[in-house]
Amino acid sequence: MEAGRAILHADMDAFFASVEQHDHPELKDRPVVVGAPPNQRGVISAASYEARRYGIHSAMPSRTVAKRCPAAIFLPVNMTRYKEVSLKIIAIFHRFTPLVEQLSIDEAFLDVSGVQKLFGTPSQIARKIKDAVLSETGLTVSVGVASNKFLAKLASDMDKPDGLTVVPASTREILTFLAPLPVGRLWGVGKATQEILHQAGIRRIGDLQSAQSGKLAALLGRHSALHLQNLAHGEDGRSVEIGYEEKSISRECTFLEDCNDRERVRRTLMRLVDEVAMSLRKSGLSAKTVRLKLRWSDYSTITRQKTLTPPADDTDTLREASTALFVREKFPQPVRLIGFGVSRFEKPKEEQLYLFDNTNEKRKRLSQAVDEINSRFGHDSIHRG
Repeated sequence: MEAGRAILHADMDAFFASVEQHDHPELKDRPVVVGAPPNQRGVISAASYEARRYGIHSAMPSRTVAKRCPAAIFLPVNMTRYKEVSLKIIAIFHRFTPLVEQLSIDEAFLDVSGVQKLFGTPSQIARKIKDAVLSETGLTVSVGVASNKFLAKLASDMDKPDGLTVVPASTREILTFLAPLPVGRLWGVGKATQEILHQAGIRRIGDLQSAQSGKLAALLGRHSALHLQNLAHGEDGRSVEIGYEEKSISRECTFLEDCNDRERVRRTLMRLVDEVAMSLRKSGLSAKTVRLKLRWSDYSTITRQKTLTPPADDTDTLREASTALFVREKFPQPVRLIGFGVSRFEKPKEEQLYLFDNTNEKRKRLSQAVDEINSRFGHDSIHRG
């Protein structure tokens, strides 16, 4: 643990659903879910704490949600509103420290090591932030206070909603704090790794703390074993990185009924590609990686990806890449969901001027022209096959 280092992890409570309950007071204390309606094939993005009492969670199929909680109130995603509130919350964080690392629309790390003379102890700063968020947005935020990012993120989830958890400072107290927690609470421990550890009798973080390094390396590999043992001892040397960049842009479509019509699936994919391409250009980015996602009728899911050289943001290139992935796939079952996404972003480089035709530049100009027409006359003004 670094002396004097103070990191907060602030995580909004059931953010999408809480915004809806705040904006619609009649929904207070009622089970609210945000996402696809129950009469459609789709999943929910968020659930209020009243809904969670029924075992409902994000990414759960909407029809399952309706069965578990017939009284659930389904609302569509209103991302414009959520982003508006998020900007207000991040602005509050910046009042207390310039070192804010936004992880997503509803959570961030804050390094408050150098501002304690201005605002008080780390726990006092956390309380001031919670009070400011509540008074200015009407929403609650749970905050974890610790000496590093791993411990702070772990702590923010300990007493939700509206929690404030401070991790002890000394090494001995940190080990005691971590020991009873399940190994699944460690970053990097998914279902597969958890099963391997459980079979070896390692169920709690305390078991990892006392495990022999050689035994762990044999189970998980040397790198993963070292990573988990460091976390089990509360060690994480990463710093808070200022700025927020999207890691990926993606769109998905769940069919109302499982679809066996390959051409219909292809057309849906092209529509998703067009939407992603337009969002990519709005962000001023080019993508190195494209990804195709297919979910079959039995809920099994495959993903395929392709690297673009050079990175691209024009619709034609993204369509060609997605089509190349799509045509390789056989349809062993009807399709339930299709998705398309891009990642590994770069800022577009200035195009070299060519004496003769430059296909990439022509494609870029065509895509930009389509964007302009759609923005002026409606998103569906121009359709591409």
